[in-house]
Amino acid sequence: MVAATRHDTYLDEDYRRVTSVGIQTVREGLRWHLIENKPGSYNFESALDVIRAARKHRVEVIWDILHFGWPDGLDIFTKQWVDAFCEFTHAFARLIASESDGVPFIVPVNEISFLSWGGGDVACLNPFETGRGAELKRQLVKGSIEASRILLAELPDVRLVSPEPVIHIVGDPTRPDDVRHAEEYRGSMFEAWDMLTGRAHPDLGGEERYLDVVGINYYPRNQWWNFGQTIHREDPAYRPFREILMEVYSRYQRPMFISETGTEDDDRPGWFAYIKTELRAAADLGVPLHGVCLYPILNHPGWEDERHCFNGLWDYADPAGAREIYKPLADELARQREIERTFYGYPTASCESPRPDLPVAPSLELRLPATTTPDEQIRKESPGLLR
Repeated sequence: MVAATRHDTYLDEDYRRVTSVGIQTVREGLRWHLIENKPGSYNFESALDVIRAARKHRVEVIWDILHFGWPDGLDIFTKQWVDAFCEFTHAFARLIASESDGVPFIVPVNEISFLSWGGGDVACLNPFETGRGAELKRQLVKGSIEASRILLAELPDVRLVSPEPVIHIVGDPTRPDDVRHAEEYRGSMFEAWDMLTGRAHPDLGGEERYLDVVGINYYPRNQWWNFGQTIHREDPAYRPFREILMEVYSRYQRPMFISETGTEDDDRPGWFAYIKTELRAAADLGVPLHGVCLYPILNHPGWEDERHCFNGLWDYADPAGAREIYKPLADELARQREIERTFYGYPTASCESPRPDLPVAPSLELRLPATTTPDEQIRKESPGLLR
């Protein structure tokens, strides 16, 4: 995906682009399979390129250590995979300690629930298994917990970020069993977070401190009838996003941000406007929200069919490295920033001041906005969250 979007080729230009529209924070994924191209040997040049570009353009990076991939030859269902992941995390922590300043924001494992479902139940993602979703989830949680221990030891100021998809499922009101099953299914969205805290499956070693910053991934297709069709916003059964945010915050009492959201084609500006309206409503109700991640920031080829997906803010690069911006979404970003200026009461004309409302853009983590997973010390203060 990185090669297809040519983000690695035009890294400097892409960082300049995001700052030109007022974005100060991006999400980037480590390319583990390239960094560790032979066991125990790490070449972090691809990450160093990002660090240098971010430093040059004064952009904050939220790093994903694991975003759906690992080196060939590692079996994720084994202890050896966990050991290798820990060593990789340790090496990256040392790199960040030596190359970066400020508060590091790091995602040990992105979307545990989605990867467990996609890779362990329906074989549409690595490791392409079926009937092993629960086993895969335990392994991913175990890896995340062990990585979190390393990060906290090596980087005392680190903020651990845990992005998971949120969903809403509605059962047939004329069938009590279906309503009950839908609610049980819906509750699975909390399982990975509960496992990280030790509230569920404590044998994995979870502790409350491993759930620090909660990332919320949400798309137009994240609500559906049990075993049925998508529930759209105009449907009376649709649950307002603000209520989902309130439920997550009530359960965990952590700082939160929208770690993925977006849609395709002409619906992009309207969806972003809806999300921002719901976030302001949730903030009025006391939910601490610190950013919105436009996902993706670049159009890209479809995962399964290689089609040209029009779901980003910028299109493919031309031979000279220029990317055409999608003006309706850019205009909506500007409109929402003006609304935020009034709502939060701070200036938005310059990128110099920290502004917690600013959208967050992923640069390497590019994927279709598809239906997501069917799936004691708490740091409530938020140093550096999020510029």
